Amino acid sequence: MAHRSPTQGKQLPKTTNIEDWARSDIYHNSFLIPQDPVLDAALKNSVANGLPEIAVSAAQGKFLHLQARSIRAKRILEVGTLGGYSTIWLGRALPEDGELITLEINSKHAKIAEENLHNAGLFPKCKVITGPGHESMVNLPSESKFDFIFIDADKPSNLKYFTEAKRLVRQGGIIIVDNVVRFGRVADPEQSDANIEGVRLLLNALKSDQDVDATTMATVGEKGYDGFIYAIRN
Repeated sequence: MAHRSPTQGKQLPKTTNIEDWARSDIYHNSFLIPQDPVLDAALKNSVANGLPEIAVSAAQGKFLHLQARSIRAKRILEVGTLGGYSTIWLGRALPEDGELITLEINSKHAKIAEENLHNAGLFPKCKVITGPGHESMVNLPSESKFDFIFIDADKPSNLKYFTEAKRLVRQGGIIIVDNVVRFGRVADPEQSDANIEGVRLLLNALKSDQDVDATTMATVGEKGYDGFIYAIRN
């Protein structure tokens, strides 16, 4: 009888860094995400106009797109537009009669996002509302529910955004909150800043929240070590 090594069939641990993660993203994307001149132009336009380079990665954008398609979302809400890169990914998941509303506090960012959405052929299906995100959410009526809500705005307001998202999303709808791992710092008691505390505040609220069922999924890639909360409205 052949003897198996204790490590046979197992992946041995390996110390990795952001260069490894970025290389992995590039490799997998080369098979699964075709080059897209519209998305490339959106990023280029955003950078040229001085917007911070903090948009989701291509793999993350494709994930959001697939999630929205998987539930046949017809109404999507995005909190935090930046230059509209993730908005394009989500907008492309909508049917012809679908609608996406994206909220952006910075008027310059909103203007660039509208340019990028026009270029992508998604305007006015995708509408940018300029103003404080929480205030804009409060002003949205809850009668016409959203199927999918993506929260990627200022982290100290995570709980306020999430509370409104629960009001606005349909039963069985999805709420995703981005950047909740932050290179593992959220779980490190020695680390604290406004962004970390914003995530912790949300996690503490979710612990006893019976309105949703949620989990955190950690990610690594060209954007580093982070993760998102994935919640379904009960």
